[in-house]
Amino acid sequence: MSEIFFIADTHFGHNEIIKYENRPFSDIDEMDRILISNWNNTVSDSDTVFMLGDFSAYPKDKSQEICRCLKGRKFLVMGNHDTQSENYYREIGFESVSRYPIIIEHFWILSHEPLYINKNMPYANIFGHVHSNPIYKDFSPQSFCVSAERINYTPLDFNTIRKEIAK
Repeated sequence: MSEIFFIADTHFGHNEIIKYENRPFSDIDEMDRILISNWNNTVSDSDTVFMLGDFSAYPKDKSQEICRCLKGRKFLVMGNHDTQSENYYREIGFESVSRYPIIIEHFWILSHEPLYINKNMPYANIFGHVHSNPIYKDFSPQSFCVSAERINYTPLDFNTIRKEIAK
């Protein structure tokens, strides 16, 4: 049975992200290798992965090589560092690409940046962008951050998110 997974802010090839976010990697080669390994050890070819922005800082050929080696059907909600065209990201290996938030299962808003969701709204927001920023607090119990730093650099399954939101 296939599953749905989420991750944001992989920043493949972005050397400075290691310093900016205190990522536990010695260099981008180690970071990329661990991100790819974690992804492929978690996701199967039949699974779906929503990449919620800031995928790669590499040129097109290297980004394409990485994207195509990652397991699963990949969907991208573009982030502030995903500056190329939607077609560019489809060409590197994403099945679907959106510049704007999308809604799945009539309830879950997927975005790069967090959206304001309060307890009186019939939605929940899964997002990235804020990384491990300790100042940032979720807007409501109906919001969940999947920035790589917050989910151990490994795509997180939808059922885990649903359970956390339901608490």
